[in-house]
Amino acid sequence: MDASPSAESPAPHPFRIANFRAYWLSRLTMTLGQYAMLLIIGWQTYNLARDGGMDVGEASGQLALIGLLQFLPLFVLTPFSGLAADRLNRKTVARSMVALQILCAGILAWFTWQDTISLTVLFGIAVLLGIGRAFAGPALSALAPNLVPRAVLPNAIALSSIAWQTGMIVGPAIGGYLYEAAPALPYAAVAGLFCISLVCLSLIGEVPRSPITGAQRPIGQVIDGLRYVVHNKVVLGSITLDLFAVFLAGATALFPVYARDILEVGAPGLSQLAAAPAVGAALTALFFSFRPLKTNVGPKMLGAVALFAVATIVFGMSKTMPLSLAALFFVGAADMFSVYIRQSLIQLHTPDEKRGRVSSVSLLTISASNEFGDFFSGSLAFLIGPVAAVVAGGAGALAITGLWTILFPDLRRARTFDPPRELDRELPEETLEENIP
Repeated sequence: MDASPSAESPAPHPFRIANFRAYWLSRLTMTLGQYAMLLIIGWQTYNLARDGGMDVGEASGQLALIGLLQFLPLFVLTPFSGLAADRLNRKTVARSMVALQILCAGILAWFTWQDTISLTVLFGIAVLLGIGRAFAGPALSALAPNLVPRAVLPNAIALSSIAWQTGMIVGPAIGGYLYEAAPALPYAAVAGLFCISLVCLSLIGEVPRSPITGAQRPIGQVIDGLRYVVHNKVVLGSITLDLFAVFLAGATALFPVYARDILEVGAPGLSQLAAAPAVGAALTALFFSFRPLKTNVGPKMLGAVALFAVATIVFGMSKTMPLSLAALFFVGAADMFSVYIRQSLIQLHTPDEKRGRVSSVSLLTISASNEFGDFFSGSLAFLIGPVAAVVAGGAGALAITGLWTILFPDLRRARTFDPPRELDRELPEETLEENIP
């Protein structure tokens, strides 16, 4: 077989490549399961705290602790998990961590079914989930660009980002509705989703990858990855914008507080609050599947983050369910828009041999903005109340967006996803062609 396709042969759509199809379904089902499980963990934690006599502020502090327990393993392990993604078989790393998450879902399903679930159990599972996500995230993010020809890499990255973001936002909606049917049901469904993910990862065949260059000692390789992020201003600006904006404006952790004590809509309302950003994200993803973004990517990313912040402020101030749902719709749409651009910029501006380590840095910032952001939101709600915490966080995110337009002119001026010329090199085509039906 000729390893160099003719210029007349159009590159296949990523979904025509068997390895990528298996990868995409694996990432979607795993992310759906993760975030469905996290919502129910938060709901059970808040209700156990309130039913145990804690007031709203004290119970919000328990949600903060759940976020902290998930973040700490990610913070400690992320530099090493990125190195593992670059040195070890990325499929093997990902499969091991999916298996760990199956175990977590099974434990939670059992204790919930037996009606013996406790804060101790929930806190312990939060730590295990942090470990699993610390290693699975970089391995999966770094694997995606190895599965398709260079010509369709932007489409593949966009589709991969859509799978992750859709799972992150749709997953909580699934968990909320299943919990209404039976408290143990969401955990059983999550275990099934993780099993599908594990099977799909096992179906991925051999994939090409680049060897690590530069420093040969593990600590030196970790430093190489961090140094690359710091020196590439587009990558650094993209990563840190998400870090600070979502860290400040994340309201997801306080959904149980709003559902039970502010909007007073109970578990059905919790499902609707979780579903609203999912609808916005899904429609945005559908739009990009027909109309991929090609121009003014940097300014549009900054605009999407600003919209995310404003919609968060509106949600925080809302006292009615319709307005809350409308605000969360725009939160999800804006978040999907910015993630689509950010992930494409990061992956396309990073050499393959550094993708695991750079992806681990990106994962650390995502976790800092999400899990540690949950800790921040819960702690702030404990101090000043949940409504003030959400509104103040949205205002802070809006200020960060304005500041980043000044501090990172390269990001503001980014017009396309095109990487620097030195990164524009082909992946081996012969392996890829074997997976094209």
